[in-house]
Amino acid sequence: MVSDGKLVFASGAAAREGIQGLTHVIKSIELRWGADLRIQPLAPGLVMVAMSYHETRVDSAGGKVDEDGYFTAVVDSRSGGWRFRNAHWSDPTAPSAVP
Repeated sequence: MVSDGKLVFASGAAAREGIQGLTHVIKSIELRWGADLRIQPLAPGLVMVAMSYHETRVDSAGGKVDEDGYFTAVVDSRSGGWRFRNAHWSDPTAPSAVP
């Protein structure tokens, strides 16, 4: 998983571990997907998804962050279920490493 061009989680195991660690820092998260969902079939059992999102996070100290961004992912069907193969989310208001 990549956020704003930076690798956040290199594997499913890293994502599970990282998200578990966030439970001590983040009190709540509200995620709303945009109505602009796009699904592009790439091959049998393989699709690209893209959509806007709005996320509100409240940390354990009560601080609140609102974020609007865009999410893309390649998703494949394995063992009867769909799984993210690659995912990227970006927030256009986040500081960028690119000048």
